[in-house]
Amino acid sequence: MKLALVGDIGGTNARFALWKNDRIESVRTLAAAEFATPERAIEDYLSALGLPLDSLSSLCLGCAGPVSGEDFRFTNNHWTLNRTAFRNALQLDNLLLINDFTAMALGMTSLRENERIQICPGEAEADRPALVIGPGTGLGVSTLLPDGERGWRVLPGEGGHVDLPIGSLREAALWQQLFAELGHVRAEDILSGSGLVRLYRSICALDNHVPHLTSPAEISSAALAGDPVAEEVLSLFCIWLGRVAGNGVLSLGARGGVYIVGGVIPRFSAFFQSSGFAKSLRSKGCMSHYLEGVPVWLVTAEYPGLEGAGVALQQMLDTPNAA
Repeated sequence: MKLALVGDIGGTNARFALWKNDRIESVRTLAAAEFATPERAIEDYLSALGLPLDSLSSLCLGCAGPVSGEDFRFTNNHWTLNRTAFRNALQLDNLLLINDFTAMALGMTSLRENERIQICPGEAEADRPALVIGPGTGLGVSTLLPDGERGWRVLPGEGGHVDLPIGSLREAALWQQLFAELGHVRAEDILSGSGLVRLYRSICALDNHVPHLTSPAEISSAALAGDPVAEEVLSLFCIWLGRVAGNGVLSLGARGGVYIVGGVIPRFSAFFQSSGFAKSLRSKGCMSHYLEGVPVWLVTAEYPGLEGAGVALQQMLDTPNAA
């Protein structure tokens, strides 16, 4: 029987899984640095399962970076890929390459109820877009759209690079501190793992504290242990995320809901649930009513990118002449 494989390729890790009966199975994570090419990593994955290379028929990879053209260079690792050569080397009938955050967004369509925590109550409007936003290494933003035919499309974008919005005098003072360092202050400059550290250092500089925390994990742990500077870092992080997400809902008409993904927020999920996120999301002056009733979920699924790659692959295979 011919097999379908899905992958989620980041800067450090490459995750692979078989796609069977609309779910992933046999998930394995490989270090990209240990393989000269993505073909070699896939061969190793299949070999570990006792599967020959010619058992593979269809493949979808979610890839960090803009996906277009015949050649692709992976962001933050040494791999490159030529579509034709890659397809021939793996003897594939079907090959689909998509952006990794497109895969993440499609993964929201196959979530189980125990894989998300409701942050803001509401009813998703089934025919409206949903916003998928995720602080991680950077800030990913995508829009999930129902296609009207029981399928899904994703509108990719670079929403993590919008200007950081200011909502208080304290934030304005910190923005000035950040502007002196960066010149142009993007949402991603704060709403990411490295952004937590940058915000911590900016608060220390503004308030004449000696910084002693050096990583996102240290800052999160210190905040949860009661360190007042670290607490302010997490508090402002949540508020700024709410403001950026709320701007996205207004811009996109995303009354299908908001999905918070990525590796940062789950480190302090209880703090996040009681933070100022929800208030800042909905604090939009004369348009605040528009955000009322828009549900927000924190996604806790382990492999949403792989699941989304599977959804994308299945939609392609179910479309006549898609390959």
